[in-house]
Amino acid sequence: MLGKTVRRQVQGITVERFLRTYGDQLKLELISGRKGLQRVIREGSINRPALALTGFFKYFANKRIQVFGAAEMTYLKTLSEDRQREILNQLVDRVIPCIVLSRNFHPTASLLEIAEKRNLALMRTPMITMDFVNTATICIDYEFAPSATEHGTSMDIKGIGVLIRGSSGVGKSECALALIERGHSLVSDDLTRIKLIDEKDLMASSLELNRGHMECRGIGIINVAEMFGVRSVRLEKRIDLVVSLLEMVPGANEDRTGLEQNFYEILGIQVPHIEIFVRPGRDLARLVEVAALVQALKKLGHDPAKEFNDRLIAFMANQGSKDGDTQGVKAKVLPSDRS
Repeated sequence: MLGKTVRRQVQGITVERFLRTYGDQLKLELISGRKGLQRVIREGSINRPALALTGFFKYFANKRIQVFGAAEMTYLKTLSEDRQREILNQLVDRVIPCIVLSRNFHPTASLLEIAEKRNLALMRTPMITMDFVNTATICIDYEFAPSATEHGTSMDIKGIGVLIRGSSGVGKSECALALIERGHSLVSDDLTRIKLIDEKDLMASSLELNRGHMECRGIGIINVAEMFGVRSVRLEKRIDLVVSLLEMVPGANEDRTGLEQNFYEILGIQVPHIEIFVRPGRDLARLVEVAALVQALKKLGHDPAKEFNDRLIAFMANQGSKDGDTQGVKAKVLPSDRS
């Protein structure tokens, strides 16, 4: 039985995971509140608490990362230390996940004190505020994007992302291994993690635990990168095509024209889908490779099956027209012959 998509809903990520995953990219430095790294970011966006620093909390987005830019830091420094403590305590009382200072601003003494006392992670970055907000938003959106897991192997075949599905033992990994030998890249083996980005792109990746590894029945676990080189492994790839490998059964209906387009739904997105029946003597890797190349042509606006069908219809129409003319001539000639 083929594996079904299992959807997962992200409820939040810890500040520690955010810092570990995107710290280098965002140039983040933890300066205080290490005990607060276990706080949870519960919304996939970034907030600048300018109004909150004035005491207006009615629409305060407390579940988001709080960024202090030039405006926030300048205003904070105009307040007395007592007022800073008061307003910052009110901020922390609303269970914010963390605070990030942009432009490498130095925190005020009150901010350092509150962060350490209240176990709130306080970080800073040399990035300007808008650059940090834009980049961090992309990072956090990826974490909160709808996700799913699919029992299948994903490949990058000449730029086309292919998810190979099939029941256990049907030959998914063997097919992928043959494709790797032909110069294509492995994204994930057996279990594929999928995220929906921008409500349109399905990005496939592997679990960190088995990234770059494959299970080959009769051989065991192999390290693909060590055997075939680093180019044989990709971290992620957009899914453009789903191929289902099916066991051949009597009376199976195989598509022989390619005119009918089928789809497989993942996270609400319809992905082009083809079925290939497994039987002795078939080169599955070659068939999957050709299917990917056909999909590449379709993305460029060239559908081989449709183009051939149009040619065939035009040929039949032209042939029928010629036959009709001949019959018309004969019909006109026959009366004079009889006379």
